[in-house]
Amino acid sequence: MSTSAINSVANSAGMSSEETQARLPMKVLGQNDFLKLLVAQLAAQDPMNPQKDTEFIAQMAQFSSLEQTKVMQSDIAALRMQQDFVQANSLLGREVILQLGSEDTVRGVVSAVDIEAGTPKIVVNDQAYDMANLLSVSLVQPQTASTAPLTSTP
Repeated sequence: MSTSAINSVANSAGMSSEETQARLPMKVLGQNDFLKLLVAQLAAQDPMNPQKDTEFIAQMAQFSSLEQTKVMQSDIAALRMQQDFVQANSLLGREVILQLGSEDTVRGVVSAVDIEAGTPKIVVNDQAYDMANLLSVSLVQPQTASTAPLTSTP
């Protein structure tokens, strides 16, 4: 059933759009949802056989651990993105060979680093390429100026 169908049924029942959206199931549970479940569990428990407080503490510890894992996962993703950017920056001024297809390669000097959708791309020959296409990296050989041997005049 689509959301518009749910809204039309809810509107005919006299519910506002906000009330309808509040009643739709959410995909992610948060800390507030856990606390609501905990309060409901406490209110509905058997007064003659209540749950022990250690059970609630264990549940809270598990939920806290889950929250910390989520934060750590996002921190690691941010760290990886920064590391990719540093790696791309280290290629500036270096000669690279990139694999484009099964037979196609591009050779050139990395002139810039662009960020597209949070992912660094190296710019070679005025074209941005993904770092996954990188085959080899080498130092650019400096151009030596040709100099004629000095001759001394008597």
